[in-house]
Amino acid sequence: MAYLNENYLKLQAGYLFPEIARRVREFCKKEPKAAERLIRCGIGDVTEPLPRAVIEAMKRAVEELGHRETFHGYGPEQGYEFLRSTIAQHDYRDRKIDIADDEIFVSDGSKCDCGYILDILGDQNKVAITDPVYPVYVDTNVMAGHTGPARKDGSYEGIVYLPCTAENNFVPEPPKEHVDLVYLCFPNNPTGAVATREQLASWINYARQHDALILFDAAYEAYISDPKISHSIFEIEGGHECAIELRSFSKIGGFTGVRCGFTVMPKTLLARTDFGKKLPLHPLWHRRWSTKANSVSYPVQRGAEALYSDEGRQQCRALIEHYMGNAKILREACEKIGLHFYGGTNAPYIWVQTPKGLTSWEMFDRMLREINVVVTPGSGFGAQGEGYFRISAFNSRENAEEVARRLEKL
Repeated sequence: MAYLNENYLKLQAGYLFPEIARRVREFCKKEPKAAERLIRCGIGDVTEPLPRAVIEAMKRAVEELGHRETFHGYGPEQGYEFLRSTIAQHDYRDRKIDIADDEIFVSDGSKCDCGYILDILGDQNKVAITDPVYPVYVDTNVMAGHTGPARKDGSYEGIVYLPCTAENNFVPEPPKEHVDLVYLCFPNNPTGAVATREQLASWINYARQHDALILFDAAYEAYISDPKISHSIFEIEGGHECAIELRSFSKIGGFTGVRCGFTVMPKTLLARTDFGKKLPLHPLWHRRWSTKANSVSYPVQRGAEALYSDEGRQQCRALIEHYMGNAKILREACEKIGLHFYGGTNAPYIWVQTPKGLTSWEMFDRMLREINVVVTPGSGFGAQGEGYFRISAFNSRENAEEVARRLEKL
């Protein structure tokens, strides 16, 4: 009989969003009439159709596959050059950030890359993770055996937790102790917070002093409206020496069901062996992809490329304006009924404080039962998330306006 990976047995219950889905299913079975008017503002899934530029590009790509002369089989494991060069030029070099084409690695989404990156990092790394946090950062480290057992509050031994609270505007300072690997996400999921250039610079200074590596999740950078806020960790001096950046087309171009994203792996990044020798991470990441994957399908990569066309960029801006318009409606609704909230200005999430005396799951149940709206309980994002819940602005305008009306009934 084969042995299993016992690290999976340390995981707490189910992954957050399947647990939400389970509770919603049970409610719908008991209350079929309420199920008909259910509005989901929990999971950060987009609702609006794909940009027309993407659809047309993917149609052309599929047609190419239907002819021997233009057929494409296996593509480069790291992504087609036409997409990698487009990303490097538009997202980085046009913004005066020096990123080479072959430092871009195309994948099926930044969520996947959060876990894949651990393939090339050692088990002995001391890991620091913000709290509250996107659960994938924690769970993938548990699965890889980088933590001890779970504590009663759901946290894990062996992880350094960085509290993100209202007092620090949900942007933690670097720890006093040494860590080797740091997860940062800005604009932040779930709190909607953003980090200033000065705050990012302090993290880069810490990483350089401690020879630490920053995993910087910038999946929501397109939602930044404040010109003073950085879109990339590489805008900050020293970022190339200590950071990997993860990005996604899911939220900017509606690719949650299409699946495409990318990782930026600078060739200047180094990590050490057990014997203290420093080696570049880039060739290891390249080897990982060459061995374990065949990248993303040709039609999807052509669709992603189309997001950078003039037409595609205009359509992406329209999507972002739509979702941020929803966020404004939801923020104003919370304000009207006296709920204290954060975020929703440079990110599509509103982080709301629960009324006094209610836990985050109790608030989840109350909103599900009383106004038939699904939100995400803050405790699912970590111990510091208790006392909050997240409302997602990813929805139709009609639904956002209806949620705003229902909130007044709470």
